[in-house]
Amino acid sequence: MTLGTPAVPAAASSINLAERLSRFSELWMPKKIADLNDYEVKITKLKGEFIWHTHEDTDELFIVISGLLTIQLRDGDVTLAPGELYVVPRGVEHCPRADEETAILLLEPAGVANTGDAGGERTAVLETLR
Repeated sequence: MTLGTPAVPAAASSINLAERLSRFSELWMPKKIADLNDYEVKITKLKGEFIWHTHEDTDELFIVISGLLTIQLRDGDVTLAPGELYVVPRGVEHCPRADEETAILLLEPAGVANTGDAGGERTAVLETLR
C-alpha cells in the first residue's frame, strides 16, 4: 500500500467567490458552492434586516466577503467587515442585518435552514451553483 497525496479529479478547479456572486442578485437566498464532509459552504447577498432565529443543534459561521454585516444578539451586536468572521453558538438567538449590500460566506451542516427555528416565508430553497 502506498501512502501519498490523494488523486485530484481531472475536472477539479478552484472556486472564485466573486464570479459565483456575480451569477445572482437575490438577497437572503443562500447558494451552495461546495460540500465539506457533512457541511455545506454557502454564499449569499444581504441587505436590510433578516428575522430573529436560533439554530438549536449547530453553530453558524459567518465570513464577510464585502460590505458590513451586523449580527444582532440579545446582549449586544457584533459588526463584521470584509475578511472578518464570527461564529454564532448553537442555541443563541440572532438576527443578521446589513445596511448596505453585503456578501457573506456561511459554513453550516447540510440541511440547515437559513431561518432556523423561525421557519416561514423567508426560508430559502437551497440552490447549488457549480
